[in-house]
Amino acid sequence: HSPKDSRQPRLWGAQAELHVSVPPRVEVMRGEQIALDCTPREHPENYVLEWLLVDASGARHRLASVEPQGSEFLGTIHNSRGRRPPYKIDSLGRLVIAEAQVGDERDYVCVVKAGAAGTSEATSSVRVFATPEATEVAPNKGTLSVMEQFAQEIATCSSNNGNPVPRITWYQNGQRLDVPMELNSKGYMTSRTVREASGLYSLTSTLYLRLHKEDRDASFHCAAHYDLPSGQHGRLDSHTFRLTLHYPTEHVEFWVGSPSTTEGWVREGDAVQLLCQGDGSPSPEYSFFREQGNQEEQLNVNLKGNLTLEGVHRSQSGIYGCRVEDYDADEEVQLVKKLKLHVAYLDPLELSVPEEFSVFLNSSGTVVNCSARGLPAPIVRWTKDSVTVADGPILSLDSVTFDSAGTYTCEASTPTVPLLSRTQSFQLVVQGAPELKPNEIKPKSGTSWTEGDEVMLTCSARGFPEPKLTWSQRGDTTPAEPPFEGRGWMSSSLTLKVTSALSREGVSCEASNIHGKNGHVFHFGSVAPQTAQAGVAVMAVAVSVGLLLLVVAAFYCMRRKGRPGCCQRAEKGAPPAREPELSHSGSERPEHTGLLMGGPSGGGRGGNGGFGDEVSDGLGVQWGTS
Repeated sequence: HSPKDSRQPRLWGAQAELHVSVPPRVEVMRGEQIALDCTPREHPENYVLEWLLVDASGARHRLASVEPQGSEFLGTIHNSRGRRPPYKIDSLGRLVIAEAQVGDERDYVCVVKAGAAGTSEATSSVRVFATPEATEVAPNKGTLSVMEQFAQEIATCSSNNGNPVPRITWYQNGQRLDVPMELNSKGYMTSRTVREASGLYSLTSTLYLRLHKEDRDASFHCAAHYDLPSGQHGRLDSHTFRLTLHYPTEHVEFWVGSPSTTEGWVREGDAVQLLCQGDGSPSPEYSFFREQGNQEEQLNVNLKGNLTLEGVHRSQSGIYGCRVEDYDADEEVQLVKKLKLHVAYLDPLELSVPEEFSVFLNSSGTVVNCSARGLPAPIVRWTKDSVTVADGPILSLDSVTFDSAGTYTCEASTPTVPLLSRTQSFQLVVQGAPELKPNEIKPKSGTSWTEGDEVMLTCSARGFPEPKLTWSQRGDTTPAEPPFEGRGWMSSSLTLKVTSALSREGVSCEASNIHGKNGHVFHFGSVAPQTAQAGVAVMAVAVSVGLLLLVVAAFYCMRRKGRPGCCQRAEKGAPPAREPELSHSGSERPEHTGLLMGGPSGGGRGGNGGFGDEVSDGLGVQWGTS
């Protein structure tokens, strides 16, 4: 609160002490509502409260008056001075300022008149805060030279429509730049404040710096700092930016960009890229040349600093150079760099023998040469079935066997140049009489063969030309074909039954070609006969047949009624005198003969299952037929 302001003229003369309570400072954000309260402490019975506005010149203007009526207040607005919306008095007797604007930042005086109790006043100051718009920065888009001796314009930063006036600071790589406002050669900044028609403030700040080559990768930005109610503060940062600098070349590098060895070797036929790079900015021109004796053969000029040699040839080996065309560079800077290019090559391999080469079995002294020409000098070796058989270009073939046949490969490689290698192969053919390899045969059971045993004989042979396999015996023969083991072998099998004759003579297989032949005889040793076993079998069959005949004869005689000891039976119902006599052995009745067709009863008539006519079986037994 504030007692009667001693600096203000006394109003109507206070007769007694009267104290008025008002908020001395009211802070709001732009657009918010303000309600100013004024209360006399002594609570006089009758008083009048007036609100006065103090303008920029200090003059007072009556805005409104308030009179208490019981528990309520009667307010009157005398002059809103064109404000929209106008001032109001609420039910609590407060002065209401809706939608606060920057123009409402004034001192508002509350004057209380209480008659005999006296007159008193108090002042309330209103402050309206406005957050500025997003901070914007406009960097210098030109090329700034580090060779300039004075500070150059870097960028301009703007913070618009804030209240109170914001403050702008500058940053490089996130660190605040402490630059003065006074002009100097190292760096400074200038600022300009504009009060807009809305009463808000806009601030612009321009940064000037003397630049160095180290600033080529630096990032810059600015920030606006502004105040808020209750002592709070805000900050709005701009986007970051970089500068385009011009600085002379100080160092030049020249190298082979394509795959190469540490010694500078590249493969013939590859696309080779030579790269040149100076550290000046903006990028200077690069000129490439090749030394030819004391002369320079110009090759290319470009801004990218690269030279590509498509399908490089061995003749392109030599010294290459790159020159940076930078006229701002110091005289001591070496703007020309050179390198030596080595083109590695390896010619196709040449063998001293044709792709198919023949030698004779057991021969020696044959030499095969593999000629390998290249740079750097290649390493040569011979392999067969991926196994090294000789180091160096010479392959010696001594004591040749059929196992020596196969594919021999000459391999040439350059260890210092990866992937630079070649191969060349030839097929070695070994000519010779066949070599024979029979299989081992054993009896199926025991230690000896038995007549009739089945056996399969197999012979394998190899040689060149391919041998022909023949057998001395006929049988189930398979054609000659490569066995599972391969390696040039051919095999044939013969399946037959063992006999005593084969045991005496043996079975031979023979392999032959134009160079000779080779054979082998299979022997079976002693062969056990099958005769004893066959006699027993025949006797067993004879005994079985005899027993069967006896059983049939006995069965027949038992079926004969009334004639013991005789195997004859008259046809049922015929008188005994008419029965014929037994026929001789091997005879039968002339009327008819028949098979034994007995029924369940021996007394049947007329073909009902009884035995009728007798038939001799040739062994002294007569059979009856009906």
